[in-house]
Amino acid sequence: MVTDHVEDSQPQQPQQPLQPLPLPVPGALVIQPLFPVALAQVQLRPDPLDLAVQLQTLHGLRGAASSNPDPGCAWTGDLNGVWQVHRLAAFAPLIAEVLAHAQNYLQQLGFDHSQVALHIQRCWPVLSEPGQVVGRHHHPNAHLSAVYYLSGDGSGSCGCLRFWPQRQVNELVPGMAVGHGGPLNPTRWSQPWVDVAPRAGLLVLFPSCLDHAVLPNEADDELRASISLDLVLTSTADVPLPPEYLAPHPVHWQQA
Repeated sequence: MVTDHVEDSQPQQPQQPLQPLPLPVPGALVIQPLFPVALAQVQLRPDPLDLAVQLQTLHGLRGAASSNPDPGCAWTGDLNGVWQVHRLAAFAPLIAEVLAHAQNYLQQLGFDHSQVALHIQRCWPVLSEPGQVVGRHHHPNAHLSAVYYLSGDGSGSCGCLRFWPQRQVNELVPGMAVGHGGPLNPTRWSQPWVDVAPRAGLLVLFPSCLDHAVLPNEADDELRASISLDLVLTSTADVPLPPEYLAPHPVHWQQA
């Protein structure tokens, strides 16, 4: 069983008007970060027996396959008919924990839970043997993505999760942040990417539109194992008039 403290939901606070940035006092140049991307991480504490059962289940789902099918590409369940891991009994407690943290994530972003419903669209395993990768991509059919690691020691040796910004506005000259010996050195204002090192029990949440990839598994004898979830936001079923940019709840849909 996955055990971790989940903060109790706080009552929705009245929305405060956005205030202008504070003006600097006379003196040194002040640079302020604007428009951050909300990347969430929480370290869960999986029960070793549950973890063993989950890994055994994933091995069984993969069977004799080892790649996707290029030998350099990790095996991903979504391309092999394994995309509903959330319905398996071995993962039920974990999925409940993931959803609780996803709801907390949405609340911290400012979403009103009484008006928003969260749905699991897909849930699939990713198994990366030594040398294998997952190429750069994003998930255009989802809104919120989650990755939970069943292996990894936090060193990054089995392949980090790499994120890229959608646009490098601070590079000023387009393309400068790529590097290749140009005049712009990586700083906190123009770093070309951010890496997250896998660790067993780590849960990561991020907007699905964010480009990401899995770097090569450089651990000679370690399988990099994770499950990914695509989550979708709609209005709740009882909202009489859904907000303009939020899809109505599926109970109101009609197949053509």
